[in-house]
Amino acid sequence: MSRIAAAERPRTVAGPARKVRLDRSDYALRGISYASVTLFAAFCALPFILIVSASFSSESAIMREGFGLLPKEFTFAAYEYIFRAPRQIIGSYVVTIVMTVSGTAIGLFIIAMTGYALQRKDFPFRNSISFFIYFTTLFSAGLAPTYIWVARYLELKGSYLAVFLQLLMTPWLIILMKNFVRSVPYEVVESGKVDGAGDFRIFLQLVLPMMKPALATCGLFLALGYWNEWYLSSLYLGSTVEFKPLQYHLYNIINTANALRNSVAGSNVSITELPSNTLKMASAVVATGPIVLLYPFVQKYFVSGITVGAVKG
Repeated sequence: MSRIAAAERPRTVAGPARKVRLDRSDYALRGISYASVTLFAAFCALPFILIVSASFSSESAIMREGFGLLPKEFTFAAYEYIFRAPRQIIGSYVVTIVMTVSGTAIGLFIIAMTGYALQRKDFPFRNSISFFIYFTTLFSAGLAPTYIWVARYLELKGSYLAVFLQLLMTPWLIILMKNFVRSVPYEVVESGKVDGAGDFRIFLQLVLPMMKPALATCGLFLALGYWNEWYLSSLYLGSTVEFKPLQYHLYNIINTANALRNSVAGSNVSITELPSNTLKMASAVVATGPIVLLYPFVQKYFVSGITVGAVKG
């Protein structure tokens, strides 16, 4: 009987996959889509190209001819001005990288645990704590009470912790993580309990691996927050530390150059070669370069994480 069934069964011959034939309307739609995406990408890349081009141009050429897509009177003067004290710039890079990596890792772990706990059905205070976290997004104490609390009562003025701890968690990221954990089936937690696993082991081995898109999204926001931070450093660090975070160090360099330019404006010294516009552009390249190189590696997780909850299936 099995031989008869096998004989009657139609034979399938492996061959090359057939291509779907497209008509003219499909080709026209694809052409319009590719052209639109290419044009939009060009508009997005144009400002960054202008920044890079201006950073390699001379100050006199920028003042005389303006900005362009290609460098005018190619020079490294702006970068030489930034890296004239290599020990300071390297120290600023080290401080920023350490704060970014450690802050992102610790913050992600705490935010993930918080979002997981607030979504557990057997956690009795999840609604009250969620409301408290959401309430802080609407109302805040303000700058003066926060500064008094950090500087006077916590005695963190002049310490990197004054900047590090304030960027460790944000209510919006906790809410985002909580909404993503909601898409994780609760049966996963119950299966872990049946196998005798504890809450912490369930979180680490079962839930956390399923949260990669949300972890990449929140991690990118945390990393950008640490990398681009300069305002808190100006409030709590100032001149008390030897190596300042990168953004604050570049901010001081630009202010020093502008002050020097204004001080010699009324004298007989030529100010056309003192970097001002080119220095700003070079600072932007130095500050954004590492983040631009990092973003492609987390882009796919970022897109899937930012759209969590948009489609249910």
